[in-house]
Amino acid sequence: QVQLVESGGGLVQPGGSLRLSCAVSGFTFTSYPMNWYRQAPGKERGLVASIASTGDSTNYADSVKGRFTISRDNGKNTLYLQMNSLKPEDTAVYYCHVRRRGTSYWGQGTQVTVSS
Repeated sequence: QVQLVESGGGLVQPGGSLRLSCAVSGFTFTSYPMNWYRQAPGKERGLVASIASTGDSTNYADSVKGRFTISRDNGKNTLYLQMNSLKPEDTAVYYCHVRRRGTSYWGQGTQVTVSS
């Protein structure tokens, strides 16, 4: 079955960096675009970044452009999100996502807290 397992979250000071990872199994990773979403307390889940199946095209929410970088290693079936210059408003649970054959699959999420 499809499994998405995020890791790499934690507590970081404003201006700091974190790298999130999402280990994928149960489907052909190389065939699907992948996404990172986030959900802050009391807010709806929103799209942060997307990457094409080949990795040659990416898109970002305006709020993270220039600070976050999405990437993938198709040899390792792993999705990444490099987050730099973190701000308190980046605090949220971050989720890995794929839409496959009309069904959305989510990981369990990893908490990112940006605070001094």
